[in-house]
Amino acid sequence: MEQKRIYVKVTPKAGKNQVKKITENEYKVWLTATPEKGKANKALIKLLAEYFGVSKSNVRILVGQTARIKIVDVLVDKN
Repeated sequence: MEQKRIYVKVTPKAGKNQVKKITENEYKVWLTATPEKGKANKALIKLLAEYFGVSKSNVRILVGQTARIKIVDVLVDKN
């Protein structure tokens, strides 16, 4: 497993859930979830886990719990 640190700009209350890769370490994410009581963060972790093909426990928000721009660590397979 390899740790990948990414920078994510989140847009909550969007029309659909979507991940767009901007550069190697930058992503833009749209979430249908609202940014209240951690709903958007939970949705972000779930969506990024699906995107990278890892379990939700391998995705961790390091910085930006209440901000739109977040730093996230993802443990991914080296393959």
